[in-house]
Amino acid sequence: MEPQEIREGYLVKKGTVLNSWKAVWVVLSDDGIEFYKKKTDHSPKGMIPLKGATLLTPCQDFGKRTLVFKITTDKKQDHFFQASHVEEREFWVKDIKRAITCLQGGKKFARKSTRRSIRLPDTVNLNELYTLMKDQDDGVKELKLEQDNRVFNHCFTGATVVEWLISNEKARNRPEALMLATGLLNEGFLQPAGDLAKDGAETGEQTAFLDQTKALYYFADSGFFCEGYSSDEDVLVKEEFRGNIIKQGCLLKQGHRRKNWKVRKFILRDDPAFMHYYDPSKGEDPLGSIHLRGSVVTAVEYVPDAKKYDIDGNLFEIITSDEVHYFLQAATGEERKEWIKAIQAVSKSGK
Repeated sequence: MEPQEIREGYLVKKGTVLNSWKAVWVVLSDDGIEFYKKKTDHSPKGMIPLKGATLLTPCQDFGKRTLVFKITTDKKQDHFFQASHVEEREFWVKDIKRAITCLQGGKKFARKSTRRSIRLPDTVNLNELYTLMKDQDDGVKELKLEQDNRVFNHCFTGATVVEWLISNEKARNRPEALMLATGLLNEGFLQPAGDLAKDGAETGEQTAFLDQTKALYYFADSGFFCEGYSSDEDVLVKEEFRGNIIKQGCLLKQGHRRKNWKVRKFILRDDPAFMHYYDPSKGEDPLGSIHLRGSVVTAVEYVPDAKKYDIDGNLFEIITSDEVHYFLQAATGEERKEWIKAIQAVSKSGK
């Protein structure tokens, strides 16, 4: 029987020989993972067998590089992958774990809820809890806080998280709330921002979440950034990042000069309406931004000056108010529809 394809999409993978990280197209089947240099390639760069494999998440071996998970094969070979945001990592991890479990039991793959590594009551769903905490109206409020001559944007205190969990009846008391918060930190949903929170997360045998007003944290896929006291010009530049994150993920983008296509991580924000794009294999600084106020976005079937082998459908175009054209390619037709819908809404409502 042909292997059943379970999930596919872009992830960033660490090289097995060199230590470089590169975006690859990944296909998960019920017995292994294949990864390709490009989505259109017919032959994979490599294959990872899942029989006898183990999975570790979150993998915190790489410092500032978050949202990493590790697959160790039966022959003790380590493979490291990085997702572009928390929800994406959770989808991949859940399906890979299920595929490994099914192989061990000699069963056909079928999706089923699995418990995460931290020992919490069966009624607790950290993914759902994280979604509630990020709610713009009733969730934990992201603030701009000053500490040690630095400004932390889009963050909150450990005490705030504990109090939110209690006031929203997710925990009965502070020790219970602290246990939930520690689970969110262990699973990578929350990240430590300041030195105090980082010391708690990195020292000792177990990661510790601190129920303190001076311990700062942020959502893993938020617009968090830290800065020293800056000039008025810097503040204007940072204004681009203050909008709420509406959508994020990897897309193919055509370059303006060479007309070649590269995988970029995109983060769409509203008010102000900006879409920033990043090299998914590198740091947190964006390569560029698209101001979406007054822009037009449409699905297209053809891209001028594009090489034939680069085209594989699911294309769309953004034309800004300054008449700059951006050509992008989604992985699927459904994903293209979702991006177009989200960008259209932001371009009309955001400033």
